[in-house]
Amino acid sequence: MSFKNASMEKNGRVFLLSLLELSNAVLAFFYERNMKLGTLAIALPAPANSQVVTSSILLGGKHMLSARALAERIAGVFGKMSLASVHVETSEAEGIRIAAALLDDLSPKQNQ
Repeated sequence: MSFKNASMEKNGRVFLLSLLELSNAVLAFFYERNMKLGTLAIALPAPANSQVVTSSILLGGKHMLSARALAERIAGVFGKMSLASVHVETSEAEGIRIAAALLDDLSPKQNQ
């Protein structure tokens, strides 16, 4: 069991996404420089006959949209519950775009 990592440099800053895939869940950390716990969201994948992903913020308030969006996207991509932490110094909109691009690099479809 180990983290999968992806990074991206933008405007002289390095953004990182580290994923730990468990048998029933995926833990994700989106951060700059050192891994830190940030705004924390949880999401459950949609049931088989639905497209609705359930998500909620557990901790924090600075990057609520980014954390929920990342958790929901991970739950959809991996089909497992996800826990996402966001600790970056950027706007919500830019953070969501960067996190999505990094997740695309680590998604199971990219690795096949």
